[in-house]
Amino acid sequence: MTTSTKTPPALTGREMLSKVPEITVWFWVIKILCTTVGESFADWINMTLGVGLELTSVLFTVILAGVLTWQLTLRRYVPFVYWLTVVVVSVAGTLYTDILTDDLGVPLAASTTVFALILGVVFAIWWYSQRTLSIHSITTRRRELFYWLAILTTFALGTASGDWILELTGWSPGISVLLPAGLIIAVVIGWRLGANAVLSFWLAYILTRPLGANLGDWLGFPASDGGLGLGVGLTSIIFLTAILATVIYLSVTRADTVENRREGARITTTPQRERVMIGYFLGVAAIAAGLLVWAAAQPHSTAAASEEGPATAVTLAPGQTATQNFPASNITAYEVIVQDTLARVQAGDQAGAVARVADLEKAWDADQPTLEPLDGTGWSVIDGQIDAVLTSVRATSPDPAAQTTALSTLLATLTP
Repeated sequence: MTTSTKTPPALTGREMLSKVPEITVWFWVIKILCTTVGESFADWINMTLGVGLELTSVLFTVILAGVLTWQLTLRRYVPFVYWLTVVVVSVAGTLYTDILTDDLGVPLAASTTVFALILGVVFAIWWYSQRTLSIHSITTRRRELFYWLAILTTFALGTASGDWILELTGWSPGISVLLPAGLIIAVVIGWRLGANAVLSFWLAYILTRPLGANLGDWLGFPASDGGLGLGVGLTSIIFLTAILATVIYLSVTRADTVENRREGARITTTPQRERVMIGYFLGVAAIAAGLLVWAAAQPHSTAAASEEGPATAVTLAPGQTATQNFPASNITAYEVIVQDTLARVQAGDQAGAVARVADLEKAWDADQPTLEPLDGTGWSVIDGQIDAVLTSVRATSPDPAAQTTALSTLLATLTP
């Protein structure tokens, strides 16, 4: 997605050369690679390595502060530093959304709304202050700060909205890739027909986040959950390698810098056509919303409504229990958390139940690499029941009876 440009004015003492790359096909390729890494790498460190969500968030906040400071000290666009910052922002944005959902129990619908409002406020202040939202104008420190704040918010918004869509629809990761991909195509068509280039850019930028996240889930999830089974670790390595190779290429060729820009397709537009295309974008949004409403009304398993992937029907053999092949210490730890959560539900402490059930999710996810190989069937049974518990406790309109049933069922499985 390129736009026609004018010869840039001479720099003043307070201005810098452009701090961002030109919007070429390379920009969008590497952006999607970065968003995929944001999802898979965060999961790998948090769950597979067992670092934990809170510690991982603190770690990447510190890394983000360091990398962003490095980026801000530069006077021009440097591919390695710029895209390193995007990768770290992607991971941090994912983690901040996960903190709200998993630790604080904020519904995905609420976090999506909040991040959308925050992004709107950022854009409004940016426009009021600078009279432009174009990334071609990132030649001052203030504009660059607005730019990175907007980027961080788009990653958090994309994570929240993507997970919310999965929760609503129960789609598998492979299917879920199609919606953001289709919307991006619709944005490109709108831009080609004369929509405002800045608006088109930011719409596409936001949509690449759920596209990349869903792509990461599709590659990393096991085949039983609708994925390709590569695992989050291998997925992260593949995409980080692809990012590094692309950045090296861009550093050598400088194909995405202003001075080496090649003239792309010039889109002829007028204010009247731009207004018409806003109606087009609203129409696309209405169609997408209608599709989501329809999908949410279709029968789908409770487990599929979570970000962990669709449920698989599993039957235990006669005389077999779901916990018989697992260490007693692990099972006891789960029992304690479930009992505490049930007690809080019965006492009417919904906020306490949401906070406590997050401990169950974190413990179960951390133990998955150890437990699942011991007994895949038993693990699947418990996993499905935990998904049911998480869905009921975190429901937008909690039903104490449904929560009690889900928790009691899980507790009976853990203590046969």
